[in-house]
Amino acid sequence: MPDFTREQNHGGRVAGVDEVGRGPLAGPVVAAAVVFSAGVPDDLAAIMDDSKKLKPAVREAIAARLPSVAGVEIGIGAASTQEVDALNIHNAAHLAMQRAVARLPRLPDHVLVDGNKLPAFGCSAQAIVGGDGLSLSIAAASIVAKVVRDRIMARLGARWPDYDWQRNAGYGTAAHRQALGAAGISPHHRKTFGTVRRQVAAGQTEKQA
Repeated sequence: MPDFTREQNHGGRVAGVDEVGRGPLAGPVVAAAVVFSAGVPDDLAAIMDDSKKLKPAVREAIAARLPSVAGVEIGIGAASTQEVDALNIHNAAHLAMQRAVARLPRLPDHVLVDGNKLPAFGCSAQAIVGGDGLSLSIAAASIVAKVVRDRIMARLGARWPDYDWQRNAGYGTAAHRQALGAAGISPHHRKTFGTVRRQVAAGQTEKQA
């Protein structure tokens, strides 16, 4: 389980940063930055983990509670489907993380990032492989980013029901791939990604809303 050791060892205002949505065929990549300037309540620390390991209801409950925790600061950033295609997913994910940190009330003293590469934040930063399972701040950021992105995809799914985004969040499930073949490409599909790229190369045009 993640803990608060890295934040305490550094001192000051430490932001945990993570992104969600590198792999899907559709939708934005979303990042969050979370600062626990007054520490993490014990009962919250006991249930937080890498968002991928938590049930949706637990993620939702944690995300709903975080804004009311004393001393918590949250910033959310995203990079659009068009930015993913223009910049590549690696650079778009970094852009989303930079935007998340920029939307904190003020620049943190230090940033902990899940992964092995660091965007430029304008302050000291550290990349931690598997950080969402090691740092409570990063775990919180992963939860917030996941909840926000899932909500975005559910809203998009209501407008584009062929692809079942409410359930697959834009990932390339068998049903999603079949829908791409049957219904075509939406404006929210990443045209540089796998199945979508091949359909574009084959001459498939984009559906209109």
